Amino acid sequence: MDRPKADSVLLFSGLDPSGAAGISADIETLKQFGLVALPIVTSLTAQNTQRVDSIDAIKDSLLVKQFNLIVEDISFNTVKIGLLASVSQIKTIARLINEQNISNVVVDPILISGTQENLSSDKMIEVMKNYLFPISKLITPNLQELSLLAPGLSEQEAVKSLNCSWVLVTTSDSSKNDIEHRLYKKSELIRSFRYKKLPNKFHGSGCTLSSAISALLAKGIGVEDACNQGLSYTYQCLLTAKKLGKMQYHPNRIPYKSK
Repeated sequence: MDRPKADSVLLFSGLDPSGAAGISADIETLKQFGLVALPIVTSLTAQNTQRVDSIDAIKDSLLVKQFNLIVEDISFNTVKIGLLASVSQIKTIARLINEQNISNVVVDPILISGTQENLSSDKMIEVMKNYLFPISKLITPNLQELSLLAPGLSEQEAVKSLNCSWVLVTTSDSSKNDIEHRLYKKSELIRSFRYKKLPNKFHGSGCTLSSAISALLAKGIGVEDACNQGLSYTYQCLLTAKKLGKMQYHPNRIPYKSK
């Protein structure tokens, strides 16, 4: 069910103590778009810009209680989902969304970290594809995550297999100097977005992008335009990224300027 424009976005994601990614990045991004974050933490992680050491899932019962209390009190039309920590958690969140008939659901399927640690499992991927993707408006896998979601398939076949209305495939090399993101609707390529490659590695760029798109959807902007503006915003954040740690850079989440 489509709901009117809202001033808030509900978040499900993990807590990154480095502040670069996860729900901290989501909150910071939404603030730059003038929206209030309604954050529900799915997991507590031990990580920094160099590695992810551990992920501890929050109890499903607490997620349910938090979600229901927000629903009875605050209006929102968009849910953004990041790191999920268990099979039961995925099923629980999918059920909560279904019960509220929320159509603006954006999933950033965080399956592997920027430092190449595995953050999911085959069973979790299967449940995500069966329970979460069919009720989502948009999913934003990078090319590596797409290969984990649908191994052995071409990009277009993989997108079709995910059973989601819109899929934005990110971080694909189109040449030595360029990077390309591709937006699909029901497996049909709708638009490609090309940017110059940047020399650094970033922690939280995917979180920034999916949160920016979620903010724009919450404001009533269509998917294609939201992806275009979200990608442009994220690129600007990466151009001025900060090196706070020893490895990956923190995106510099700047105030959003409406076009």
